[in-house]
Amino acid sequence: VPGHQIAEMALCKLYLATGNKKYLDEAKFFLDYRGKTSIKQEYSQSHKPVLEQDEAVGHAVRATYMYAGMADVAALTGDTAYIHAIDRIWDNIVSKKLYITGGIGATNNGEAFGKNYELPNMSAYCETCAAIGNVYVNYRLFLLHGESKYYDVLERTLYNGLISGVSMDGGGFFYPNPLESMGQHQRQAWFGCACCPSNICRFLPSLPGYVYAVKDKNVYVNLFLSNSSSLKVAGKKVSLSQDTKYPWNGDIKIAVKKSGVKKANLLVRIPGWVRNQVVPSDLYKYSDAEKPAYSVTVNGKAVEADLDANKGYLPVKNIKKGDVIRIHFDMPVRTVVANGKVADDKGKVAVERGPLVYCAEAVDNQNEPVLRAVMAKKPAFSVVDNYSIQNTETKGAPAFSVKAIKADAQILEDGANGVSVKNDVLTLIPYYAWNHRGANQMNVWFYQNLSVLDK
Repeated sequence: VPGHQIAEMALCKLYLATGNKKYLDEAKFFLDYRGKTSIKQEYSQSHKPVLEQDEAVGHAVRATYMYAGMADVAALTGDTAYIHAIDRIWDNIVSKKLYITGGIGATNNGEAFGKNYELPNMSAYCETCAAIGNVYVNYRLFLLHGESKYYDVLERTLYNGLISGVSMDGGGFFYPNPLESMGQHQRQAWFGCACCPSNICRFLPSLPGYVYAVKDKNVYVNLFLSNSSSLKVAGKKVSLSQDTKYPWNGDIKIAVKKSGVKKANLLVRIPGWVRNQVVPSDLYKYSDAEKPAYSVTVNGKAVEADLDANKGYLPVKNIKKGDVIRIHFDMPVRTVVANGKVADDKGKVAVERGPLVYCAEAVDNQNEPVLRAVMAKKPAFSVVDNYSIQNTETKGAPAFSVKAIKADAQILEDGANGVSVKNDVLTLIPYYAWNHRGANQMNVWFYQNLSVLDK
């Protein structure tokens, strides 16, 4: 069987392009024979038949490419055994093996998934290619099931653990994307095994294809970014224009420029982070008292619906030319804690705003050791607009701006008679933006409860 899966996805695409079933049969053949050949190893997911697999194991890129192929075969054949198998594996990833950044792959030993709840931060591998593979899997499972939870994972991965893999000037790349650094990590212009640079350069231009989806007379609005799009709905043209500064704020305007379809509906995804759900499992949860609200209006009139009954979407029914849909999501700064079974995150909190995970870099904090930063029990957060980051990694690269966050914290320091504590205000930036100003400390998870050290 293929040692590095991806042919399965390609064969399914070839089947869709040609209608020739032999390509789909070949994709299923490659999957069906895993676990039945002489080489049986978790590294390449050939340790047992795919229909018996229920845990994500082995090389994370090979795995996600295979899981994406399984989802394609499941959707195209309707094989319920395949559907159940890929659903089990997805549940295992999102409930036990997913980093808060959407990254996957805990260890550089085999560039692989770790054991359940094994999510170390300093040594996190989180290969850029694996993040792209994670997008592939969740996109296909959305197409299979039509549930917003898959896009919740996709969006988290996209805005954090995927785009962190390329510098803002497009000239530097991460192979692994750790959640802590002592300064040993820097983006490189190229790698001997150059899968990550080429993969992210291939993925980013494909992003428009992930914004909307169409089924029957329903248009799914899955990602929020400024665009003008022309879609074919029930054989006719629907043109939409989206205007937003998301993810910096939660205001989105969608204008229906053309619609030749009677009773067409717009299904707006209400992200999990708005609905007080970090990920669609108990792997992470918000630890603050915030209760973000959202609203959707059509031509000024409020639209409401049971989100659970609509798989996480809010239907805007019977759209017509000239309609203006306005969406608002509150975007408070949130604190997140991990499931107690994640040893590396015990007693710690992470900081998010909207879909963005934040981190602290020493360069923004008077070169203080941010790995020794302790978050206040009840931190007061403030958002800093247009915080400038000068990219010093590439000569002549322009500065870029982000929304930064200020947070109450303490820094543990070496004192004359032991450890001393210094009150500080920590500056945090979006995780994707770190490592543009030379090698320095970086941290995503901050101690908040030191009593865990007694256990």
